[in-house]
Amino acid sequence: MKIELPKKVLFIINNLQLHGYEAFAVGGCVRDSILARRPQDWDITTSAKPEEIKKLFRRTIDTGIEHGTVTVLFGKDSFEVTTYRIDGAYEDSRHPKEVQFTNRLEEDLRRRDFTINAMAYNDQVRLVDVFGGMQDLNHHLIRCVGDPEERFSEDALRILRAVRFSAQLNFPIESATADAIRKLAPNLQNISAERIQAELVKLLVSPHPERIRDAYELGLTKVILPEWDAMEGVAQNTPHHKYDVAEHTLRALKNVKRDKILRLTMLFHDMGKPMMKTTDENGRDHFRGHALVSEELARSIMYRLKFDNETIRTVTKLVCYHDYRVEATPKNVRRAMNRIGVELFPYYLAARLADVKAQSPYQKREKIENIVEMRRLYQEIIKKQECVTLRQLAVGGRELMDLGMKPGRELGSMLSELLEYVLDDPARNDKEILCAYVKNKLNL
Repeated sequence: MKIELPKKVLFIINNLQLHGYEAFAVGGCVRDSILARRPQDWDITTSAKPEEIKKLFRRTIDTGIEHGTVTVLFGKDSFEVTTYRIDGAYEDSRHPKEVQFTNRLEEDLRRRDFTINAMAYNDQVRLVDVFGGMQDLNHHLIRCVGDPEERFSEDALRILRAVRFSAQLNFPIESATADAIRKLAPNLQNISAERIQAELVKLLVSPHPERIRDAYELGLTKVILPEWDAMEGVAQNTPHHKYDVAEHTLRALKNVKRDKILRLTMLFHDMGKPMMKTTDENGRDHFRGHALVSEELARSIMYRLKFDNETIRTVTKLVCYHDYRVEATPKNVRRAMNRIGVELFPYYLAARLADVKAQSPYQKREKIENIVEMRRLYQEIIKKQECVTLRQLAVGGRELMDLGMKPGRELGSMLSELLEYVLDDPARNDKEILCAYVKNKLNL
């Protein structure tokens, strides 16, 4: 098998070989190349020790030198070059206490997580596949290298990585590997929130976000996202729905593009339903106020998983408004754009459409037509540059002070009132018209 190595990777490998060392591209880059995917990173493993690697390249960074990793820099590109190693005992379910360098590639591959990530390649030897990675790629399986309990006991994050790779590649998890995951899932509580967040996001933006159901069935969400478990089996006995809350959420996730904000929004959008469910005397379920509870749950979960403030702000706002429904009129759309935000409005429409598509056929056509018309009106409003924000008002605080108003709460209230006046009719966004409105209100 021939893999086309990038020129810079080839240079690093050739330079190491020229000086008497072994060197291979290794891990995910080899797997992705075999699958005809574009690798995100190219990692290199070598028999050279870190200090020997540093002597051979002009620009290097000691990124993980105690574990044998040196980053080699080429312009704006960087490549991790790591010495063959054997990991010592793992004491925190994540990192080895110490590592021992070795001159045998097989020993280095043996310590890796899954067979499909334990292959190496260079142009001289070609593919090195000691643990059946090619066979598992061909059979579409996620399988641990060696004893799965041992691999997961070493690094509990591998438990979540198994489900993430399953979602990215659409490969089922091999039975013995799955059994070990079920047994050791509680060890995920030892993993940092940041690491769990990163794996969860990768799972969500994968081609198969519905495999979060696998995380539930294997006992992972019970540890990292118990709010998911609360949605499982919660029926929605209403004409608008035909799936329980969790199944509806899975389908809504698949109905939006692979965008971090949208996938997170759909993950959380109905999470408040189990808490807000009521059933009337006719046996019909209601979930009044679920959007606000879902918003609070989303905020709490994202704080817990150490998401950045901007992501939290954006996702929680979309969750809050995901069920905001109005008649598609220019006035209503302008007001909705003002409430939700001009930049966020296309995300709101995408979330609403995904939600509706995951519901029952009841009134589905009318709901979708409403969303399509709202999108058309939004585009028209943008094109005409109609005023939907305070920033777009033809007057500001300076003009109101020129009319005799003093800075403070009253001035802010008047600006908000003027915006409401303009949202009703964009033709009113004219300095003379707005100043006349203010004069009339102030009896000037």
